[in-house]
Amino acid sequence: MNDRKQHVITCAHKLFVEKGFQATSIQEILDYSSISKGTFYNYFSSKNELLIELFKTLYKKMEHERNELLIGQDSSDLDIFIRQVELQMETNRTNKLISLFEEVYFLKDEELKAFIRQGQIKLIHWIYHRFLDIFGKDKQPYLLDCAIMFMGILNHNIKFYAMAYETKVDIHRVVRFSAKRLEKMVYEVSGTGDSLLQPEILARWLPDHTDKDNSLKQQILKKVILLKQTVPPIEEGQKYIELLDFIHDEILHSKKPRYHLISSSCETLKKEPTPLSKQELLALDKLISAFFQEKN
Repeated sequence: MNDRKQHVITCAHKLFVEKGFQATSIQEILDYSSISKGTFYNYFSSKNELLIELFKTLYKKMEHERNELLIGQDSSDLDIFIRQVELQMETNRTNKLISLFEEVYFLKDEELKAFIRQGQIKLIHWIYHRFLDIFGKDKQPYLLDCAIMFMGILNHNIKFYAMAYETKVDIHRVVRFSAKRLEKMVYEVSGTGDSLLQPEILARWLPDHTDKDNSLKQQILKKVILLKQTVPPIEEGQKYIELLDFIHDEILHSKKPRYHLISSSCETLKKEPTPLSKQELLALDKLISAFFQEKN
């Protein structure tokens, strides 16, 4: 995304927070960001599309930071998951996203509503897969139910905590309190042998996120994280970080990942001299090839 388009999104975000999405006109966005109407429509087909781009931009950054928290950590550690959820909640609060979400639901625009619903499902999808890391595959049939219940518990705890104390919510305390109930909940639910929603339904809700596709994405993510840990903390190491970040973002966030660019980045990483493990780079290359073979 070019800097000017990002500037428009940032300006619009400030106006949406101050005045509300509906109350902010396109003309006000033009005036505040100092662009012409032609430039605006070159970037966005409508104000609704601008709002969707705003959500995408903020969550792409948050997801990247959330994944960074796994670097050098045990993915089964509940405390890492807690930190990741805290980051998500802080992103919502800092950027006033909940009020924007709520305003969208009062509109009749089905595209915006569908986008928000899809985002909620993607969050449940992410939590479900993190629960697989934490609790293991033997609990898999019950983890979608547990992911949904966890989000219900967390959101209601945040809501009623704010009502009770009429002050800024202590995100750390609420998330930790909610997450610490997880272990008992998962073992109780799995112990009943009963489930409400089978994980297979995620493939229907998110047809572009099949389990096999997600598995390859997760393996690529873990390999990229592992390689980034081996980059020496010197100025020359920054180029390797940038290439690995590009591969990460292109695979995990692009609707149509560009194989030729990803392959070119891998080739650059493998060239001599490199501080990175040749064996790990070859493993990353194979995972990427498998990922694209599945898509074709």
